[in-house]
Amino acid sequence: MATALDQLLDDIRACRHCEAVLPLGPHPVVQASPTARLLIVGQAPGTRVHATGIPFNDPSGDRLRDWLGLDRTTFYDPAQVAIVPMAFCYPGKKGSGDAPPRPECAALWRQRLLAELPEIRLTLLIGQYAQAWHLGALRKKTLTDTVRAWRDYLPSQFVLPHPSPRNIGWFARNPWFAQETIPALRAAVRLAMAQEG
Repeated sequence: MATALDQLLDDIRACRHCEAVLPLGPHPVVQASPTARLLIVGQAPGTRVHATGIPFNDPSGDRLRDWLGLDRTTFYDPAQVAIVPMAFCYPGKKGSGDAPPRPECAALWRQRLLAELPEIRLTLLIGQYAQAWHLGALRKKTLTDTVRAWRDYLPSQFVLPHPSPRNIGWFARNPWFAQETIPALRAAVRLAMAQEG
């Protein structure tokens, strides 16, 4: 029997609201289940994710799974992990990178979808757009400052930089992230996904 979430996901995947301004056309990519305990909030799909329809199916996803200590099977199990980016379709290019997530997507779908995920214990906020929407005024002055203050957002949220290979310089300039933040992240993910609790 279809649930309210099933119907909402069908509606999202059929969305054509931004069709006229999407360079590759609409292809909403989202993963969710009412039993998921971990919510991953990224920016928007890149070209490879757009082509495959699989979230984080790219080098960024490989790095993210390593950070989290999750294998692909667990990561792509919607019963355990919801992947709900700030926008569901590839937004196109801007300068040397991808354009920001289209704001219409969050306005149309975000609150309704999050309301259908009652079991979420930990939300991972990846990058400035996810942090801006979810944290609002609690965000620090810069992304680096926000990520450095990751303890301030526990136990329900964990802030992260984007795992893109484009950020390799940021990782090199901020060795504390690998040394301190990633071990704490893995522990928080384990706790959130534990059967008890």
